[in-house]
Amino acid sequence: MNTPNSWQTVATLIDHTLLKSEATRSDVERLCKEALEYQFASVCVNSVFVAAVAAALRNSAVKTCVVVGFPLGANLPAVKLAEAHAALEQGAREIDMVISVGTLKARDDSAVRAEIESLATSAHERQAILKVIIEASLLSEEEKFRACKIAREAKADFVKTSTGFSSAGATVGDVALMRSVVGPEMGVKASGGVKTLADLLKMVDAGASRIGTSNGVGIVREAQEKFPI
Repeated sequence: MNTPNSWQTVATLIDHTLLKSEATRSDVERLCKEALEYQFASVCVNSVFVAAVAAALRNSAVKTCVVVGFPLGANLPAVKLAEAHAALEQGAREIDMVISVGTLKARDDSAVRAEIESLATSAHERQAILKVIIEASLLSEEEKFRACKIAREAKADFVKTSTGFSSAGATVGDVALMRSVVGPEMGVKASGGVKTLADLLKMVDAGASRIGTSNGVGIVREAQEKFPI
């Protein structure tokens, strides 16, 4: 996508994120207030908070985003599907699922594809979207390519670099590789370690169309200084 030239455009790229296990309801309420003030793309939380977030964001353009199978992706497929279904029933409109990294590494591509397809179908039936976290820092170049190809074939809406809880977060190289695999129509989300406006702009230039960060407010304030109008 084109490099953002306004702070409002920067804000619409951001999934305002809080995924720490020690997060409280008051923390999440603050997150929602910030998201409404700056008009971020979504508020991204663990599924225990989905109902509270959906209620806080009701009648706004800010979406409720929930992580599923987080952060390891090692849950049974039926458990991930049930978690996604429950979140969608409670108001989630974006689901960020973690693939089973070990299953991908074992080259059981059909199992990886089937899991993604089941969640994509569930999301799309409720006019929601699915983002697939491939945890790029744990994968070889060939595995990253294969993961993105599978996600595209399984009708996911986005591929996403990282949970932010593994050995490393998003890199420019990974974003560029992912964009090259999925093409221009599918979304690419860079997440993990994106803390500044400079970080965000580098990821966008590499092909990211969404940014997951816990520092959305700081980034937008930087953007307001850079793009004051």
